[in-house]
Amino acid sequence: MTSSDLQPRQDGDAALRLLRDGTLDLEGRLVDASNTTLRGVLTLDGVSARCVYKPVRGERPLWDFPDGTLAGREVAAYLVSRATGWDLVPPTVLRDGPLGPGSCQLWIDEPAEGEPLVGFVPVDALPPRWFPIAAARDDDGTPYALAHADDPRLARLAVLDAVINNADRKGGHVVLGPDDRIYGVDHGVSFHVEEKLRTVLWGWAGRALPPDAVEMLDALAGRVAGDLGEELGEHLTLGEIAELAARIERLRATGRFPQPPQDWPAVPWPPM
Repeated sequence: MTSSDLQPRQDGDAALRLLRDGTLDLEGRLVDASNTTLRGVLTLDGVSARCVYKPVRGERPLWDFPDGTLAGREVAAYLVSRATGWDLVPPTVLRDGPLGPGSCQLWIDEPAEGEPLVGFVPVDALPPRWFPIAAARDDDGTPYALAHADDPRLARLAVLDAVINNADRKGGHVVLGPDDRIYGVDHGVSFHVEEKLRTVLWGWAGRALPPDAVEMLDALAGRVAGDLGEELGEHLTLGEIAELAARIERLRATGRFPQPPQDWPAVPWPPM
């Protein structure tokens, strides 16, 4: 079985076992990442799959994230995603690897024929049902829009980002899997106790949350106060968990997608 056969939703338990216990052999480094990010192959009992391994020792210190590790927040984002029932983050664990402890996440193979759902689009060619988020121009002065599709799969990801306070939802962190599902990756700068939401998915700002999101938040609030909160305690501070619960309550109270901030950048740089 290869990574293209091992689907995160249908084979979640098998994926977690492989991530935790499989032999990890490194293939190379993803050079565009700001922290050490390595691709590898996991093998266990004749099953193999690719993964992304981010060792803690390769993390650059961040002045505004002094507590915990980026790897721990990657795992925390998976745990919250799993608790929503939406499975928007690929299976992720904290494990030992060739460079020491780090996060290990199932690699998602994007289909070659998949249509992007986020990107820079010529202003005069904006697809129907796409939201323009920011204006831009190329080197020749041609106007473009940073935009994304009005897609319910993306809307769910926008809700998850609001819950975990994701400070870095770039377009390149939105992955279309071979099972036609949307996945979000790279959540190391999430769960801050201060509002730091930065995302390219602002198209629904201020709109009412869909009914499935309202139901999810109602259920998630109880989970954070119980079993999920205990799991998160291995990766986040008590303050971060408390603020996670507070964000969920604020979303439940407003019943709306959050608005872009006025006192810090609303879109990460670079946006893709």
